[in-house]
Amino acid sequence: MTKLAVSQLRGILWHCALLIGLIVPLSALADTWQLQVGAQTGDKANQALAFLPNEIWIHAGDNITWSFVTDEVHTVTFLTPGQVRPSRFAGCPGTTADFSVFDGTVCVNSGVLQDGATYTVAFSLAGNFKLVCLAHPDMTATIHVLAGTTPLPHDQAFYDQQAASQSASLLSDARASAHVHSNRNAVVAGAGKITGTGGGTETASVMRFMKATKVIHVGETVEWTTSEAVTNHTITFGPEPDPTNLIPPSANVTVDADGARHAIISSPSDAVHSGFITQAPQDRTGLAQSPLGVTRFRVNFTQPGVYHYICALHDDLGMVGEIVVLP
Repeated sequence: MTKLAVSQLRGILWHCALLIGLIVPLSALADTWQLQVGAQTGDKANQALAFLPNEIWIHAGDNITWSFVTDEVHTVTFLTPGQVRPSRFAGCPGTTADFSVFDGTVCVNSGVLQDGATYTVAFSLAGNFKLVCLAHPDMTATIHVLAGTTPLPHDQAFYDQQAASQSASLLSDARASAHVHSNRNAVVAGAGKITGTGGGTETASVMRFMKATKVIHVGETVEWTTSEAVTNHTITFGPEPDPTNLIPPSANVTVDADGARHAIISSPSDAVHSGFITQAPQDRTGLAQSPLGVTRFRVNFTQPGVYHYICALHDDLGMVGEIVVLP
């Protein structure tokens, strides 16, 4: 091939490369980062309520895909500055489409997802953005979106290692929380604790009734007490209530002088629902004091039988138990 032909070929290749650069959309040049939502042990009892990891640095134009790997539900939600935190049922309102673009001006919400689902968000502008889970108030993260010319401090392999390490640590904390002591007629309804990192907060949670089976006699009372940091639970006998109306107790539940809720059950077919048993949220400067949380539920059993109960929020994870009432 002559020098002239080689020169012409180089020119053609250069123009082709330029044309491809103009045709290929900018999004095709973006990086997609892979992160994880939650972690659990094989029996689903111990849950890491966390974005793993919960701090990442990316470039404007990049995407993040979150994989929901647990049976416990979560959301990936970016609210706008000053927006009042909605419930997981209300959403932004509602959900936004996969591959929604977040720039801080309009909220983005995956909706409730679990068990293998994925959700991707594109970040069009530089900024530092807070990520929250609407199902768990102390599950947050920070996404640092840098200008395209700014070097990134870490690569995907680093975040994969962080996710594995943080997951193992949180699940270990959850297992340790399950070692609680209770008296003969007491059940611990969930246990856990909140931890913090530079990116936000996360919770190690035990989705179980500890000492879930009790054998008592007619006329005795069983008391359930939560040791959870933030996660809600219920003690529910009979049909499960409407999932959008789990917070209040059933009409046959009263309140004792010390603030504990109380019910009387006379038959295994009776329907009794404790409502949410949970710690009160922490007070915040400039806001009204939070009401005292309801952390105890008592049931007096007046007839013999086997009484099955569940946590209406987490029975699919195995949070169930039974009270055997002897004459």
